[in-house]
Amino acid sequence: MDVDPGSTVPRRQLGRYLRQQRERANVTVKAASGHLECSTQKLWRIEKGTVPVRGTDVRELCRLYGTPPDLAEVLVSLARQTKEKGWWAAHGDAVPEWFDLFLGLESAASRIRTYEPCLVPGLLQAHAYMACVIAADRPHLTEEEVRRRIEIRRQRQGLLSRHFPLPPRFDAIVSEAVLLSRPETPGALQQQLWHLVKANEIPHVSVRVLPLSGWPHRASVSGAFTILDFPSSAGGTGAEPPTVYSESLTGSLYLDRPKELDVYEQAWSALVNRALTEGDSDHMITRILEQQGGGTHV
Repeated sequence: MDVDPGSTVPRRQLGRYLRQQRERANVTVKAASGHLECSTQKLWRIEKGTVPVRGTDVRELCRLYGTPPDLAEVLVSLARQTKEKGWWAAHGDAVPEWFDLFLGLESAASRIRTYEPCLVPGLLQAHAYMACVIAADRPHLTEEEVRRRIEIRRQRQGLLSRHFPLPPRFDAIVSEAVLLSRPETPGALQQQLWHLVKANEIPHVSVRVLPLSGWPHRASVSGAFTILDFPSSAGGTGAEPPTVYSESLTGSLYLDRPKELDVYEQAWSALVNRALTEGDSDHMITRILEQQGGGTHV
C-alpha cells in the first residue's frame, strides 16, 4: 500500500519559510496581512501551515519581503503542493479538522515514537480492540459511523506495510496496565495481545512494555505522546523539524520548539531506560495471554 501524505508538510514548510522571510524583512503581521488584504488571523494560519495558499499570494508576500527570485520560485512551487489532498480527505467529516494535520505528519514521518499509558497505539490496534476503543471514545456514534472510523484507522495502519515511500521506523512503549485492561468484547484482549507479539516480528517495528514497577518516571505526568521525525525534502527545502503530538478529548497539541522537544526527548529517554527489551516484552505479553486463557498459538 502506498500512502499519500497530502499537503501537510508542504504547507508547514511554506508557512515556516514565509514567516522567516517576513521577520528578516522586519515586516509586521498586520502590515503583511494588509498587503494581502486579508485578516491577521488568515496570515497566522498561513504561517502555521494550517491552510492551503495561492501562488499569487505567495508572490505578493515575496515581493513585499524582498525575497530573492530563486527562493521565491521555490515557495511558489510549494504553494501549488499545498492544495494536494491526502487519502483521508475522502472520509469527510469522519476525520476531525484537528486530526487532519496529524494524519499528514504521520504519513510523512520517517520515524514515529509513541508512548501510551492507557491504550494500545492506534497503528497497532487489532480489529475488535479498535472497535471497542472507538465506541467508548464516541458513544453517540451509530454503527455505520463506528465502521467508517475503523476503516480510517485500518488505512492508517497501512503506513507500516507500505512499499513506497519506505515505511517509517515505529517505536512504541506501552504501559503494562494496557495489557491488563480487558475490553468488554469477549476475546478482544487476547486478539490484541497476539497482534502485539506479531508486530514485534516486523523489522521496522518495536513494541516494548513499561512494567508497573518502572513507576514513577520522567513521563509520569505527560500522558500519551508521539514524537515524529521527518526525512530531508527531495525538493531541497530541508527537513521538517521534529514534532510532538498529544491528544485530548477536545483537540490536540503540536509542539516543535527546541526547548519543548528537548523536554519530550528526555521523557522518551527515561521511558526507554525503564522499558523491558523487546524479547522480555514478548515474554510478558505471552504470559499475560496465557493467564487470560488465550493459549500459546496464533
